[in-house]
Amino acid sequence: MIRQPAPPTDRSRPGSALGGSDGIAHKGGWAHWSTVPTELSSTRRDPLPPLSRPRWLARLPHVVVVYLAVFFGFLTTEQLQDHYHVKGGPPLVLAIATGVSIALAMFRPIAAWWLGLLSAGLIAWLIHGHVGPGQSWPWMPGGIFAFAPVMLLVALRVPPRVTVWVTGVSLSLTGLAELVLRPERSGTTFPSTALLFGFVALLGYALRALRLARGELVEQETLTEEERARATLLEERSRIARELHDVVAHHMSVISIQAQVAPHLVENPSEELKENLAGIRENALEALTELRRVLGVLRSEHPDDPANPHHPQPTLAELDGLVDNVRGAGLDVTVEVAGVRRALTPGVELTAYRIVQEALSNCLRHAPGSRVEVGIAYGPRELHLCVANSAPTRPVPPSHGAGHGLLGMRERAGMLGGELAAGPCPDGGYEVSAVLPMDAPAPPGGSSPEPKRKS
Repeated sequence: MIRQPAPPTDRSRPGSALGGSDGIAHKGGWAHWSTVPTELSSTRRDPLPPLSRPRWLARLPHVVVVYLAVFFGFLTTEQLQDHYHVKGGPPLVLAIATGVSIALAMFRPIAAWWLGLLSAGLIAWLIHGHVGPGQSWPWMPGGIFAFAPVMLLVALRVPPRVTVWVTGVSLSLTGLAELVLRPERSGTTFPSTALLFGFVALLGYALRALRLARGELVEQETLTEEERARATLLEERSRIARELHDVVAHHMSVISIQAQVAPHLVENPSEELKENLAGIRENALEALTELRRVLGVLRSEHPDDPANPHHPQPTLAELDGLVDNVRGAGLDVTVEVAGVRRALTPGVELTAYRIVQEALSNCLRHAPGSRVEVGIAYGPRELHLCVANSAPTRPVPPSHGAGHGLLGMRERAGMLGGELAAGPCPDGGYEVSAVLPMDAPAPPGGSSPEPKRKS
């Protein structure tokens, strides 16, 4: 996440084009680097993250670090005793401190770096009087490589500016020790130390940048997927609104016409009846006008959408034609209807048709060559839908869509107060089932809709 900087207070001289920005940059840079002493003295816990993949090798870096700690501990003891002929307890203690600094770097990198520097300094002081011709000082041959893992683990967890200071301090102490206290006839270690520490610092910086980039990429992909799902949901809701516009508009038009014709069906209607019917017609026309005005924006954004005034909305009566088209595309589809087949409210008819249509489209897309069973059951108060397919018998082509068809089906079912479930079957197929109430849910506030009169 990129944080926006706080708006700076411009205290530059008036009329200076660069004074303000230079002052801000200088102040920001100074504040940026002024935290380095605090970070170099920090002993906070910063565990080494495990590998993200493969999972069974997640702790491999920790195992490697522990192995290096043990290995360099023994190597330090061997070189102190055999190469520099330092005997007794101090070599063992310093060897243990060297190994501990490597292991500690997995959890507290800065503290491990200080411990490694301290151990290296004590080793240099301990072997100062035992250095022979050509032997390295202040670093032993294995000491440079023992300190390299610590430098790498530090560079993996701290900001680049701290890595620069850690590397600079380590090399500065090495150069100062050689310049002031170097024994006679001893070999120099500064060039090899600078080369190794510089390489390790760059490697740690690169690995840290790669890890952070991957983390930001995963976060961005998550946000993108959420935004795509939200956009798909809004698009599906707009499509539903455009389709239901025709349903609502039809009923409002019928109400307006019935209110206009009703006075002519009664002999000598009273003035009160005429006024009430005229008010009903006026309110219906006004509601229809407002509805068209609001939904007109959606119409203009999708002029080619099949949900327009020139295309009547489909119902379950047109399901046979849909199934025939799917059969022509290569699917073996069977339809079973249970219960008394009857006309439902336009919203339920449209939603049921769209759910079956989307489920069959998913079968064509993701299960080519499969057998599909479509079940429709008319209950006393609910309509049950089920579309199940077997495992595909042909290779599944790659899908380039957003994969949010289920999102739209759930949105349609939830709009009516119904439920939709989808998931794989034990035989390798897939099943989509929905339950739609035949009566619209009661509006919020406890009021119940008026009972409908049979025409």
